[in-house]
Amino acid sequence: MTRIRADAPTFGNTLAERFRATRALSEALAAPLSDADATIQSMDDASPAKWHLAHTTWFWETFLLRDHLPGHERFDERWAFLFNSYYEAEGPRHARPARGMLARPSLDEIRGWRAKVDAAMTPLLERDELVPLIELGIAHEQQHQELLLTDIKHAFAQNPLGPAAFANPNPARVELGETRRVNWNEHHGGIVRIGQSGPGFAFDNEGPAHDVLLQPFALATTLVTNAEWAAFVADGGYRSAALWLSDGWAWVQADGVSAPLYWREDEAFSHTGWVPRDPHAPVTHISYYEADAFAQWAGARLPTEFEWEAAAAGHDPAAGTQLDRAGPVAPRGGGDALFGDCWQWTRSAYLPYPRFRPAAGAVGEYNGKFMSGQFVLRGASCATPRGHSRVSYRNFFHPHQRWQFTGVRLAKDT
Repeated sequence: MTRIRADAPTFGNTLAERFRATRALSEALAAPLSDADATIQSMDDASPAKWHLAHTTWFWETFLLRDHLPGHERFDERWAFLFNSYYEAEGPRHARPARGMLARPSLDEIRGWRAKVDAAMTPLLERDELVPLIELGIAHEQQHQELLLTDIKHAFAQNPLGPAAFANPNPARVELGETRRVNWNEHHGGIVRIGQSGPGFAFDNEGPAHDVLLQPFALATTLVTNAEWAAFVADGGYRSAALWLSDGWAWVQADGVSAPLYWREDEAFSHTGWVPRDPHAPVTHISYYEADAFAQWAGARLPTEFEWEAAAAGHDPAAGTQLDRAGPVAPRGGGDALFGDCWQWTRSAYLPYPRFRPAAGAVGEYNGKFMSGQFVLRGASCATPRGHSRVSYRNFFHPHQRWQFTGVRLAKDT
């Protein structure tokens, strides 16, 4: 059902070590936040930091402790209603847009719940038959660590004071030259094997493995930068309807979009507040619509997810700028790693692979039921826990969404 890299550097080697390190990282990410910080919800797509801490704990208590530890008593029976996300099989739940109204339980109460669940999990970590489910729980919590970082960034960006979530005003950065030439890695095409088929963790949506016929193509060696995006803006990219998909142009007009999310003059909002925008860093926080329009302007296109996966074969999924420890995150660029910095939009709709079947039970709701109206992103971002991603990993979002660290790697036909 599910598998994970055993050598992920952030999370140790044994299952128990990875479980405890993952749980500890969630706590560390939320450590700088006050109860008020951790309670606010800035939009329907985002969730409060406190909710992320609670929901991941609900997952462990529900699918592991309740179902596999005889005699386990829930910390508070009422909290299942508050912190179930979308699992219909687990019954009714608090409305997602109203998660920011949950002033109680407090952040300290959530932390106390987490500690009790962590302790109760100890005997289950030694049971071989539960390894797939525990690995799924680890991967699930890692996803919420990334969401916690992006959601709190969005929330703090709504504050006119531009507060910092983390105290680190001068993060290390890679200095590049003033100009950059786009280089291309060519792929001869042909029949390629797509999807996860070997040992190790994978979500159910990464399989079954199957063959895909590709025409010859080339993939850019580097991500599109802030400087390149600024040129697109200066050239009227957001004012030229000819560059945009119809739905994208309607979105630009309706929302008054004129730049990537978090841009303000020559600044960008970060986890350390407003900072000078690095022209050489990869552009992030752009929608699928923006990515597609930029590709049109640049005389290129977005890759398909199958092209991206074929090009990524043999690349290290743990390379590039990814999350290693609690603190501010930002894309740096400066290398040719296919992973890290930002998730890369593809032109592929998020659909099931041939012969896909969701897992049995409530955990089968994890991916399959979202295969409608979304696009696939590949790679990993600066907020992705290192070791979480892999070549076959399929992230997915709606085309207008851009609060995640989303960016662009261009492709072209050859």
